[in-house]
Amino acid sequence: MKVIVEADGGSRGNPGPAGSGAVVLDADTREVLAERAIGLGETTNNVAEYQGLIAGLRAAAELGATEVSVRMDSKLVIEQMAGRWKVKHANLQPLNAVARELAADFQHVDYEWIPRADNAAADKLANDAMDGNTVEPGTAAAESGQVSEAESASARTRPSGWQNLRGAPVKMLLLRHGQTPMSVDKRYSGRGDVELTELGQRQVHAAAKRLAAMDGVVTPDGAAPIIASPLTRTRQSAQAVADATGGELEFHDGLLETDFGEWEGLTFLEAADKYPDLHRKWIGDPTVVPPGGESLAAVHQRVTAARDDLLERYAGQTIIVVSHVTPIKSLLRTGLGVGPEVFYRLHLDLASLSIVEFYPDDNASVRLVNDISHWA
Repeated sequence: MKVIVEADGGSRGNPGPAGSGAVVLDADTREVLAERAIGLGETTNNVAEYQGLIAGLRAAAELGATEVSVRMDSKLVIEQMAGRWKVKHANLQPLNAVARELAADFQHVDYEWIPRADNAAADKLANDAMDGNTVEPGTAAAESGQVSEAESASARTRPSGWQNLRGAPVKMLLLRHGQTPMSVDKRYSGRGDVELTELGQRQVHAAAKRLAAMDGVVTPDGAAPIIASPLTRTRQSAQAVADATGGELEFHDGLLETDFGEWEGLTFLEAADKYPDLHRKWIGDPTVVPPGGESLAAVHQRVTAARDDLLERYAGQTIIVVSHVTPIKSLLRTGLGVGPEVFYRLHLDLASLSIVEFYPDDNASVRLVNDISHWA
């Protein structure tokens, strides 16, 4: 028997309250054979989309299907399942593996991306699940009985938010570099390669001493890895931490500060005077690009890719990230699940410590922000 599986998932907040939906259709008659709507607590769109695919494949297997055509409006899931894109995000790898294991039981499975408008039935089921309306076995819409009573109860009662944190997180200890001559004068300091001042050196040594005494940083199995922006001020700050903890030090271009282009070295007022209209727009719009530079939206995209790389390589570990104002704000933004307004409303002092944990189920927990008690 050949069937079509249309699947979808969504999250109101990304991460936020999430649900997945799947419809199994007869490939010849388009008759609806099974439907699934499963609440997922709080997670991300991509996780919810994978869960929709998994629910659809399980329903198809229960129906005795031998051939399956998967149709989804998620380009990511379709391309990853078709093997054309790598699964880099650590939180998606186990879901991809489950889906592949289910697909291997069929004689043939193909994957097709479709526009969202053509995936309306699965989208509606996903939204129903987000509203708390799950499709349970024994109902007319779930004749195959794929979802067990226990699974349905879990879908209805699974807690959300901080109560739903599961698995060992990647705990990121976020350290901003110490004082530089540019920060003394309050000048835009992006890709310009400046050294720490004497005070900056004292600040980062105090931070390093504090980090070395924190739980999980130095253990019998070794010290927490240290990943830093490759600029001199962050190199010096990270080296102080490495000297104090014994941790292995590496550098990541994704953690570089914003490229301020022609604003580099200018004070806020100087940039505002020289580029009045553009500067005024920039301080409220993350997509605005400084002349010859980089927008805050581009920085966030770059830092998010770096974060995903670190989550994949350091799953379940504590790591120390030494970076700059904007990248650290970006990581906290992702941890808080908020929009770009955090770039304009959050202050981070020199050599300040913040902490965010990223969990395998795509949840996160911000534990500390802008603590300078070690040197203030």
